[in-house]
Amino acid sequence: MKTRYVSCLLGGFAALCLTACEDHRLSPNASFPDRIEFIAQRQYPEGIAYSAQLDRFIITSLTQGKIGTVDINGNYADLITPPELIAGVGVKVADGRIFVCNGDQGVSSKSSPATTRRTAELLVFNINSRQLERRTDLDDLLPGVNHFANDLAIQPDGTVYVTDSFAPVIYRVTSSGQASILVNDPRFASATFGLNGIVYHSNGYLIVANTGAGKLYKVDLQNNNAISEVGGLPSLPGDGLTLLNGDLYVVTGSGSRVAQVRSTDNWQTASIVKFDTDGYSQATTNVVVNARVFTLNARIGEISAAMGNPALLQSNNYSIMKFR
Repeated sequence: MKTRYVSCLLGGFAALCLTACEDHRLSPNASFPDRIEFIAQRQYPEGIAYSAQLDRFIITSLTQGKIGTVDINGNYADLITPPELIAGVGVKVADGRIFVCNGDQGVSSKSSPATTRRTAELLVFNINSRQLERRTDLDDLLPGVNHFANDLAIQPDGTVYVTDSFAPVIYRVTSSGQASILVNDPRFASATFGLNGIVYHSNGYLIVANTGAGKLYKVDLQNNNAISEVGGLPSLPGDGLTLLNGDLYVVTGSGSRVAQVRSTDNWQTASIVKFDTDGYSQATTNVVVNARVFTLNARIGEISAAMGNPALLQSNNYSIMKFR
């Protein structure tokens, strides 16, 4: 495992040792529209976050390995175009930094035989300087198998947890950049697409989705990382996960709907409160802003259909939907 730092750190990571507050709960804007349409050339934005500092949504790109912004009026702009980022997947904003998963499904302009289905990295950028501060290789921790870093969750002490969709592992990266495998379990495996969305719960555990299995799992960080399936649910092939007021919002149905899921026993079991189905198409994940859930319609189905032929990926129109 290699963690690489660059000279622009300026001691900034010391702050992460104290707290890592995600910068998405509040915004200077009093209200957001129910739907934000935006145009971004061949963006295919798998991940979404929000920066109150920039007053913009932050989105990634599977096809171009860059990070962009979208305002509430639907104006898109490139933010960071780093050479190190092959395909931007899950993204979070915390303490003035952008944390992004770097993977490769073979559809990026930067894809190569050496990186396709072999890449799992965590990149951290300073939101003010737009410079790379840290790059941590995760695929080195489990050699000889396929890898795809998908999503991440940040603990208040700055620890980051990263899912791998092609290997049955969750990685742990400390606030100082030290990486390890938190859990490696056959329940996280899938013949298609395995681990996907992940969230950190303030009671000291993770909730993670296995898309191929259609299940949610709880990883108890305070009990030797014990893994248990969240019971009581029907098959729920989840993509992105977001917590709001104790409920879990799960993008599901191949991106055609978002499920509001609730537990009354600390996520031993759960039930579906409702599905929101209007306006979702090929969605991936969601983010909370101003106590509302916003979901990214990312045309993710086109990625699967174009495997091996990136030239087929030419869409420019995307949208962000408010859960209703």
